[in-house]
Amino acid sequence: MIPSALRTVARRSTGRQSVAAFHTTSSLSADVSVEHGRGDWKTYGDISSYKPGSFQIKTYNKISPHGLARFPSEQYEVREGENAANAHAILLRSHKLKEEEVNLTVRAIARCGAGTNNVPVARMTELGIPVFNTPGANANAVKELVLAGMLLGSRRIVDGINHMYSLGEQGLARERVEKDKAMFGGRELKGKTLAVIGLGHIGAATARDAEALGMNVTGYDPGLSIENALKLPRSIALSDSIVNCVGGADYISLNIPYIKGEGGTHGLIGKDVIGNFKNGAVLLNFARGELVDSDAMKDHLDNNDGKYVSDFPDDVLWNHKNAVLLPHLGASTAEAEDAAASMAADTIREFLESGTIRNSVNFPATSLPNRPDNSIRVAIVTKNVPGMLAHISEAFAGANLNILQQINQSRGDVAYNVVDVDTSGHEVVDFKEVQEKITMLDGVLSTRTIYGVPGTGYAKNLAGNYFV
Repeated sequence: MIPSALRTVARRSTGRQSVAAFHTTSSLSADVSVEHGRGDWKTYGDISSYKPGSFQIKTYNKISPHGLARFPSEQYEVREGENAANAHAILLRSHKLKEEEVNLTVRAIARCGAGTNNVPVARMTELGIPVFNTPGANANAVKELVLAGMLLGSRRIVDGINHMYSLGEQGLARERVEKDKAMFGGRELKGKTLAVIGLGHIGAATARDAEALGMNVTGYDPGLSIENALKLPRSIALSDSIVNCVGGADYISLNIPYIKGEGGTHGLIGKDVIGNFKNGAVLLNFARGELVDSDAMKDHLDNNDGKYVSDFPDDVLWNHKNAVLLPHLGASTAEAEDAAASMAADTIREFLESGTIRNSVNFPATSLPNRPDNSIRVAIVTKNVPGMLAHISEAFAGANLNILQQINQSRGDVAYNVVDVDTSGHEVVDFKEVQEKITMLDGVLSTRTIYGVPGTGYAKNLAGNYFV
């Protein structure tokens, strides 16, 4: 049942709103009171789009209905773009997200896909907002396109299609179909060597299927996890460098992320690496266009019998006779879009409902067992500085609240704390003051009370101003 205080606030559309206290007795022996809505509603967005007692999800792009169906209508409201003026989370695909599109109410962002280059991740980290992706959701779709790319780079299929189209226009297709096939000779994959650079979900799947096609497989991945190592074919030969991996390969598949800046992967496949390609080698880039130095690749293709196959645009290679450039089709299958949207929705739900973090690109993986009965869960995002946990514990102790279990994890400049607080022995737990005290500690970015009422219990420290 939605408390009357919440219903009253939701009916108002203009002017300064009174503070709302939300109460719940769900799995609790005590009433819990938290503050919500202090200040002007313009801070939150448009009150007319606010649905009391539910999480609001803002979407950009066309998100798979299979994924959106993972949000129960009793607890979630899904709105597109600016119609979600009070969003608690954002779900998107390729939309280039701007900071001004991230409402102050937003707790999390999830991209339906592996790459997050269209999200200002560094800025979201500064704001204390986790960004999630969906690793592996599109792995099969991309792997199948890599396999198709090997065939495109081996059998002159595109040239043959264009030739038959031309013959058809002239009415000569039946006459020339057998005579002209010698113009498009190729080679088979069986017995050839594939070098896989990056052995994550896509790379490991590509390696397995290449072995099944009778190919020899070499691989390179300095960050190879045990989980992905167990997915590799037993016959794979692991190399200690990219140069050694590609040296004898007939095909090279890139399956690594694009990382900007010093020590990143921009132009990683440059002259030093390409210079070690054997004559006739086919480079398959279904990862990111910026990984390849286009000028170095052009020089190689001008002087060697090789191919470049990619689903990214290239201003240098777009019209090269030995380049095959496709639209960005890697994850463009119904199955991949369903899987990515479903994974993103599940990740958002886990975070909003329990505080669990998995598949985040900027926050540490964090989980606790289900919160015990007669407890509330508090998730606290802080800067990764010494002493924060002690100050947080002192605040709970000062409010006569006992900590049942807690976890503290950090990643880079951010730390994430999840605390379960005992409510037994209390008839009413007024969390308004202790939440404000914790939120306004120097170094705290945001706090969130998870106690059974969707969309409430969130507070932020905005440069010394309390937002709740």
